[in-house]
Amino acid sequence: MNLPSVDHADRLLHLSRQMLQELVSRVELDSQHRLGEKAQREQFDTEARQWLLQHGSALSVRDRELVVKMMMDEIFGLGPLEVLLHDSTISDILVNGPRQIYVERSGQLEQESALFENEEHLLQVTQRLVNRLGKLLDESHPMVDARLPDGSRFNAIIPPLSRRGTCISIRRFPKSLSIHDLLQNESLSTPMGEFLAAAVFARLNVLVSGGTGSGKTTLLNVLSNFIPEHERVITIEDAAELQLFQPHVLPLETRPPNIEGRGEVTQRDLVRNALRMRPDRIIIGECRGGEAFDMLQAMNTGHDGSLTTVHANNTQDALTRVEMLVEMAGLEIPLSTIRRQLAAAIQLLVHIARLQGGVRRILKISEISSFDGDNIILNDLFTFNQTGVDSTGKAVGKFAPTGNLPVHLPRFQAAGLELPPNLFQPTINPEN
Repeated sequence: MNLPSVDHADRLLHLSRQMLQELVSRVELDSQHRLGEKAQREQFDTEARQWLLQHGSALSVRDRELVVKMMMDEIFGLGPLEVLLHDSTISDILVNGPRQIYVERSGQLEQESALFENEEHLLQVTQRLVNRLGKLLDESHPMVDARLPDGSRFNAIIPPLSRRGTCISIRRFPKSLSIHDLLQNESLSTPMGEFLAAAVFARLNVLVSGGTGSGKTTLLNVLSNFIPEHERVITIEDAAELQLFQPHVLPLETRPPNIEGRGEVTQRDLVRNALRMRPDRIIIGECRGGEAFDMLQAMNTGHDGSLTTVHANNTQDALTRVEMLVEMAGLEIPLSTIRRQLAAAIQLLVHIARLQGGVRRILKISEISSFDGDNIILNDLFTFNQTGVDSTGKAVGKFAPTGNLPVHLPRFQAAGLELPPNLFQPTINPEN
């Protein structure tokens, strides 16, 4: 549904709120428990249309429908957020106080005309949503992280921590994509896709790196499609986002502490437990702490083909980040030993980034080729070189193999895969 201009939407919102205040005195909200939501909706719909005959006669038919919908969203939904949550073109919803809402469509932020009437209205809707999720949001608990029923990430923060009023961030995730979708979106080239598919099938341990919103989880989902169906896969996440379609998948999710500060279950706890569950592969949605040490131990003790992601700016930075996370485990391990474990555990690094105009590209695929006693040596296999931006402001460039052959080719051959040598030749794909 197309939203009206900001000023006009404000007037319609005010009218819907006025109508709601009057109608709640006529229609018993408690009857919802007896009649069900459908009957309750019918009652409010009938009363609303009668009310508009007296107070909204100057409105167009379209505006009357909008006012009724606004009121119904207030009662049974999440007010101005409801229409945004049902818009499949929106990936992120960002509420910066009652009078400013931004959404992301196709990688671009746009300001919406949807508004809250005031801070009280916004806080009321936010607390309603938080209560549905079984969480608390008040002066004692001014921040909340949660997952919506559709899997979206939800975060809210209220004053006095937020000086702009109540702020909401909702990160939505697209339906599971395939490698063909990434090729169509030009997130990678065909040779890169063929190589990554073979690497996962051949049970190379893969570390995906990138910044916030770069598409790490989406790429992890795509890579997981190449895991054979007969393997037992255990996924570990803070908030369940991965969508694996293999028949033998066990998803595990962390648990935050309760109000008394007890009962927390961390990713590290789950990784340790997963090792007792006879996994063929372990997938960690994102390494953020000491679980990185346990993940490396798992990769080095027979759980080949495991996957995880980490926040980093490039492939070399990804290794430094993992080193730091391992040190967070609280074990006094020499840096040289950590690097040796890293070099033995991880075979492939894939770096993805969100570039100008919101496009997402795999910038580099590198493998760990050797360890010289102090440093981990990387062998770059594929790169993306940005050459500029197009007329719409989106980054453009070219994917290209570096010409280096993988040192792990024997792993592919052992898995029965023969990669064509020209896959890694720089002239294989000059246009993309």
